Formats: sequence, structure tokens, C-alpha cells
Amino acid sequence: MTTEDSNPVTVEQFLIFELADELYAIEIIKVQEIRGWGEPVREIPDTPAFVKGTLNLRGAIVPIIDLSQRFKLAPQSYTATTVIIIVTLETGNVFGIVADVVSDVIVIKTEEIKAVDGFGAKIDTRYMRGMYVSEEKMILLLDIDKLLAPDELTRLCQ
Repeated sequence: MTTEDSNPVTVEQFLIFELADELYAIEIIKVQEIRGWGEPVREIPDTPAFVKGTLNLRGAIVPIIDLSQRFKLAPQSYTATTVIIIVTLETGNVFGIVADVVSDVIVIKTEEIKAVDGFGAKIDTRYMRGMYVSEEKMILLLDIDKLLAPDELTRLCQ
């Protein structure tokens, strides 16, 4: 006999960060590390505007993308709170994303993640995994593995 109490609750942890005064989150399991913007980022010629360049991460060359530019949000200036979040994709590729500020780690029950199909967001929902709405905030959950198209990923992560 199974009761509803015997069904395990699935939860996930997400890293919350801000872009242009909006809250976004990515699965914490995909985050390798968080670095300050002060790191030297080398520009790469003939790349899309959202590609800020590459970073030497302990001998590995890591492409850095600015999600504000990727999502065509209002331009943001880099400040003392600007960070680079180094992420690892399912493919094993590593890249960094620029965020205005990292704010928190949150635990979300999987059933509380709302679908974004047809959602009128500021960004293209193909990058979205879902949305989480609490009493005080709305957080857009990104699918980090979909932020770069396969051809972009191949060009940047060689």
C-alpha cells in the first residue's frame, strides 16, 4: 500500500544571480566556480558581441559569454559585484557566464517549477528550463546546456 507520504519529494539546488535587475538561476550542480570580474579576459576577434573573450583557468582556455548581451537586455556596466560563473555542460565543455551579481542558493521542489511554454518573457524561452515563483520573487530557471547552439559551442570550446 502506498500513501502520498511515501512518495519522495524531489528537490534541486539552484544558484540565483541577477541580470539587468531580473533574477535568473542555474542548477548548482553545473557550477564549477565563481570568479570576480577582475580576471583578465582576452578578446577574440570575429566572435558574436555576447562573447567577451576567453579566460585562462588553470591552463584551460574558457570562453566567457555575457548573458545580458546574449538575451538582448539593457547593457550593464561591469562593477565590483560583477562575476563570472564557470559552468560545465553535459557535454563536458566548460564556459563562463557574466552576471551582475550572485545572490543566493535556493532549494526548489521539482513540482514547483512552472513551464514557460508561451511565456511572454524578455528573453527567448528556448534557453529556459522553467520558472519558480515564491511569495516575494519570480526566478527564471535557465537551461545552461541550451545557452549556446551546437555550432557556437563547437567554435568556442575547441
